[in-house]
Amino acid sequence: MHLPSRVQLVEVGPRDGLQNEKQLISAATKIELVHRLQSAGLQEIEVTSYVSPKWVPQMADNAQVMCGITRKPGVRYSVLTPNLQGFEAALLSKPDEIVVFGAASEAFSQKNINCSIAESIERFAPVVAAARAAGIAVRGAMSCTVGCPYEGDIAPQQVGMLAARMKAIGVQRVDVADTIGVGTPLKVQRAIEATLAHFDVDHISGHFHDTYGQALVNTYAALELGVWNFQSSIAGLGGCPYAMGATGNVATEDVVYMLHGMGIATGIDMDRLIDAGVFISDALGRKPNARAATALLNKRHAP
Repeated sequence: MHLPSRVQLVEVGPRDGLQNEKQLISAATKIELVHRLQSAGLQEIEVTSYVSPKWVPQMADNAQVMCGITRKPGVRYSVLTPNLQGFEAALLSKPDEIVVFGAASEAFSQKNINCSIAESIERFAPVVAAARAAGIAVRGAMSCTVGCPYEGDIAPQQVGMLAARMKAIGVQRVDVADTIGVGTPLKVQRAIEATLAHFDVDHISGHFHDTYGQALVNTYAALELGVWNFQSSIAGLGGCPYAMGATGNVATEDVVYMLHGMGIATGIDMDRLIDAGVFISDALGRKPNARAATALLNKRHAP
């Protein structure tokens, strides 16, 4: 078994992490969070989404946030664009990458975006084409790849079908996401193996929620298959409004602690990362939901 010697993390806290927070976070706070994350060494940051403020009021300041960031060379800034209207709005702020999303579950697709999987792909095809024509990279988020709150277990064949459809419309890389955090290592590996039939390992990332405490072992299971791209969220922010009981994404601090302990490089400064987590947690009025951060902060403050 040859584990990757380096892992690239996509920090999704500013977008996926904050989108469901009830209290509105100021644009200035979001901008400062991005600045702290890039100072900590994160080279890919999912900043915001261009969706209707009626549905996601937290992201209504998308353009203000994107335009307010002091961009750091070598950092990729991505945004979620659910349709052509969203993409055209996003284009003005010059993202490096856009993210489209689809589900491996028909029921989840209907509940989440009110259309079938096939219809969602048709909807995204012109968005992907427009982005590629503009020289903007495209990532496809594949949700519910191991389990769905409505359908239960998801067969790997369904994941492979979604990956094939994403590939067909020009998506360049995909996330294998355990949206509700029900996955276990073998199930996650089967979902990744189904995706490997359509995308090479360099263009697949793992996105694991920690609902049942499985996110780190699922990360390890993906590493065993050679996956070296992962998404995580600072301070464990985030959840899913369409998945009852789904807790946040795996905390970036916990993933980095595990990887560094295994001798796998990330380019991330742990102290600065923890500070970024404390900053946004303070803004939300709570403690970071990251075990490594809690332990290391206790150590810092020990007499």
